[in-house]
Amino acid sequence: MNSLDQLKQHTVVVADTGDIDSIAQHKPQDATTNPSLLFKAAQMPQYDGLIEDAISAASARQTKDGGLVDAIIDRLSVNFGRRILEIVPGRVSTEVDARLSFDMTATIDKAYQLIELYKEAGVDTNRVLIKIASTWEGIRAAEHLERNGIHCNLTLLFGFGQAVACAEAGATLISPFVGRIYDWYKAARKVDQIPVADDPGVHSVSQIFNYFKKFGYQTEVMGASFRTKEQVIALCGSDLLTIAPNLLAELSAISTDVPQQLNATDAASMSINRIDMNEPLFRWMLNEDAMATEKLAEGIRGFASDLNKLRDLLQKRLKG
Repeated sequence: MNSLDQLKQHTVVVADTGDIDSIAQHKPQDATTNPSLLFKAAQMPQYDGLIEDAISAASARQTKDGGLVDAIIDRLSVNFGRRILEIVPGRVSTEVDARLSFDMTATIDKAYQLIELYKEAGVDTNRVLIKIASTWEGIRAAEHLERNGIHCNLTLLFGFGQAVACAEAGATLISPFVGRIYDWYKAARKVDQIPVADDPGVHSVSQIFNYFKKFGYQTEVMGASFRTKEQVIALCGSDLLTIAPNLLAELSAISTDVPQQLNATDAASMSINRIDMNEPLFRWMLNEDAMATEKLAEGIRGFASDLNKLRDLLQKRLKG
């Protein structure tokens, strides 16, 4: 049994890509996309049909030119999600525009729009996770959506306080970013690499997992943004792990033992103090964590930038 198959015995494996062909190759349970992945996929010629369909459908319903490109992006996100759901047996995550990360009401409105498009496409929306940045406003939006039957994946999560707030809001899923945490500490320590046993990204997911299981939160933990297969293996037992195609291929090609590292039963017996989360504490914990503060802001800027690149790409298609 290869290492990927061993991992799947203890953890739900999710493909971190917008490349539908790659998803079909590696057969994950779920799949997740983001603006960066969507922008890359939109440049692949095999997906021209999905783009043309999005342009046609949005153009037929959009009356204001100023909102046409955003309407096309919404359609395109759903087109990719719908195609992915034809391959994976589980769920797909579709991301809300990063520019809305500090606007609770606009985030909620966008989530309802995306869910309505999925319904129009005949998709069971229980298989859709709306992906939202883990700002205070994003978490409050997720709380509203979850209470109204819309499942959420809270992303760009770097700090422990963010994770606790997401769990208390009843989020279906969180995505702590292992690799980006690793990158920050590697630069801060001025080293080329950090051993997996001392990896702050791995430790972050382990801490969150143990806290959630200790106190019985239903929110699932999905480690994300991996740099090495060793990071993936070190988090075997996490509820889910979302893994890029290159690392899925590496794990498929080796037969290294993959023992379960995280276990809900072990977590239940740990001595852990419970945090009573509120907005001032959330903002203070984020403020005191330089890594989380910087990476959250950087991540939102990055996703917004890639979304702008996608807008430019679509504008050129429209003019052409």
